Amino acid sequence: MRTGSNFLEANLNALAEVRCHGEAFNPYFIGGENRQAMFGMDLAARDADPAGFIRAMRAQTEGLAGFRYFHDHDPRVPDLVLDDPACAKVILTRNPLESYISWKIAMEADQWWLANTRHLRTPRPRFDLTEFQTRSRAVQDFQVRLLRRLQVTGQTAFYVDYADVLDIDVLNGLAGFLGVKDRLRSLNTRFKKQNPEAIRDKVANPAEMEADLARIDWFEAAHTPNFEPRRNAAVPSYIAVNGAALLFQPVKAGPEAALRRWLAQYGELQPNFDRRSLKDWKDRHPGFRSFTVLRHPLARAHAAWCDYLARDWLPELRPYLKRVHGLQLPRKGDGFDSTDAFRDGFKVFLDFARFNLTGRTEIKVMPQIATQLATLQGFTNLQSPDVVLREDRLTEGLTFLAAETDLPCLPYVEPTDHPPHSLFSLWDPDLEIAARAAYARDYEAFGFGPWHS
Repeated sequence: MRTGSNFLEANLNALAEVRCHGEAFNPYFIGGENRQAMFGMDLAARDADPAGFIRAMRAQTEGLAGFRYFHDHDPRVPDLVLDDPACAKVILTRNPLESYISWKIAMEADQWWLANTRHLRTPRPRFDLTEFQTRSRAVQDFQVRLLRRLQVTGQTAFYVDYADVLDIDVLNGLAGFLGVKDRLRSLNTRFKKQNPEAIRDKVANPAEMEADLARIDWFEAAHTPNFEPRRNAAVPSYIAVNGAALLFQPVKAGPEAALRRWLAQYGELQPNFDRRSLKDWKDRHPGFRSFTVLRHPLARAHAAWCDYLARDWLPELRPYLKRVHGLQLPRKGDGFDSTDAFRDGFKVFLDFARFNLTGRTEIKVMPQIATQLATLQGFTNLQSPDVVLREDRLTEGLTFLAAETDLPCLPYVEPTDHPPHSLFSLWDPDLEIAARAAYARDYEAFGFGPWHS
């Protein structure tokens, strides 16, 4: 909010057909410092009706009207302009470290723009890593939000780097982007750069700053790539109890059957929700608790594999495994000839899951194969679980849930299904490695260790 954006605004306003009205949605003023009204509306009126304020701006401005918006201004405003292709978007960016230090200096000096260098104040603030990362993440998240919204609506923006604002050719290119005929013949140099020194000379603790910055994973080398499709809220899979304030959001290939039996002890189950019936149930059960249960990724993959062999819930998988992996599955209902053959098939299934979750197959990602992280993220589109329990501590977790909803503590019986080959009989280090490769996101997100320990 310092010299760079002020300089850009001043040069836009030098174009005959353009009028930029400053920080029109700054929480503390309208347009510029100490200004409390514009277009016949004061702060209260603007905040009560931001859309009306924009309409008044357009109606009362000759030529092209615009304003500057920062990530911490009125959060309702982007929705009013981003989807409108008639509104041009100009995105000014800057090196995040320089931006942060400039902001720190401005905060300490209380000087946001400079026209006369005699009035320059140059404090040397301390670099704070946590503050820098928090602020940079907020700005980055906002920029990602802008980019996605423009992509989804088929628009583009005019991107201007901080260094580009001094290039008259770039600014005249911006005039062309805005669709105006006028061009700049010289730059408005009223605003002076306030802190042209090297970055390390602007802070009081340069050595500490450099050491802190060296610890940042700038290129996200430790980040686990994600090509898994987003999942929906899966409302029809939810299970509730009529008369008890418990809502279960199952993760497929988890201990769903055992939890159904536990819930049924409290009353009649209500499955097969849609959004309307879910809302009706919630309205009838104030103070309800929603929960889900995580299972170790290797155990969950084993359950999915056994269930697939029994029910064949993905018919196109059989020919795929034969064609791509050379695996001939036994007929549905028939078993493998040996434990070794079953284990080999399970390893191929884990390899398939890895390829499927990274977008390298033509086969859709079924909920039994999807990561638990993606499933929970899908839930949050509508109903984030109050409690996320772990299968290996389920008795304690369900006891807590019962107490939370003033229910008697009823016994939980472990799953009684008998797979053709137990995971105990199958386990070897290669299975653990294959599971971690397929479900790296779940291991990382939920801190799972080895299953066999």
